[in-house]
Amino acid sequence: MTTSPPRVDADRASWIRQCFLDRRLVRVAGAHDGLTARIAEESGFDAVWASSFGISAAAGLPDLSLLGLAEYLAASTAMHRAVDIPVLADCDTGFGGSINAAYTMTQFEASGVAGICIEDKLFPKRNSFVAAGQQLLSAEEFAGKLQAASEARARPETLLIGRTEALICGEGVEEALRRCHLYVDAGADAVLIHSKAPGPEQVVEFLRHWQRRAPVVIVPTTYADWDSEEAAEAGVDMVIYANHALRAMVTAVRETWSTVLEHGSSATVEENIASVKEIFAISQLDAWLGKSR
Repeated sequence: MTTSPPRVDADRASWIRQCFLDRRLVRVAGAHDGLTARIAEESGFDAVWASSFGISAAAGLPDLSLLGLAEYLAASTAMHRAVDIPVLADCDTGFGGSINAAYTMTQFEASGVAGICIEDKLFPKRNSFVAAGQQLLSAEEFAGKLQAASEARARPETLLIGRTEALICGEGVEEALRRCHLYVDAGADAVLIHSKAPGPEQVVEFLRHWQRRAPVVIVPTTYADWDSEEAAEAGVDMVIYANHALRAMVTAVRETWSTVLEHGSSATVEENIASVKEIFAISQLDAWLGKSR
């Protein structure tokens, strides 16, 4: 049985692969920088999702492919260096065609991340929860991207997740299944089936027909009440809570600043926010000061 995630870079992807083999559910927290990644680790999550939505929002931008490979790579690298658990990088559509997907794999793998995820929408992609304008790339062309990324790997343990947005784009479960079978054939180690339905029924139907051909990843943002144990029993191998840290931060910061302005000082919020000493601890101040001696 798998134990805790390893600290050695080369073993982090292998640890996730072993979890898949052992049928142990991998719980992943979305993050957008080193601080939120470290808080996820301290909270007990198995891995970190370097969220393109979160990274974009942290830059004050919408999740519309406005940032490029360099920005996402820098953010993912910072997260990887901040934690000892695996980091999975959300690489949107792979930043271009097949040759770009191959380059994406080489650059993120060199940074130390445990794996990357690429989705099958047209560039520039729109966040999955944008109401209109969602467009899929042809399944065959996307499979070519995955094959190029897979063949570009320097280490066989590095994970490649093929994400289908078929359900997001209004296609049915049958099309999602067709695509995911192609993606596994092309070299994907796992598939991410995304849905914005209010319940898990679409995902459950997918899982029933998928029959555990390869590990399945879900992002239950809109069907948040689906218990993770129930999901695992249905055939889910990884659950990503992709944007909750970002949303929690927005609410907490907004309420804090509103209270400060309302009361004319920060005295009323001090009991409800982290102390400076806590920030020192999370950022490992003492360890860094020790290096200067």
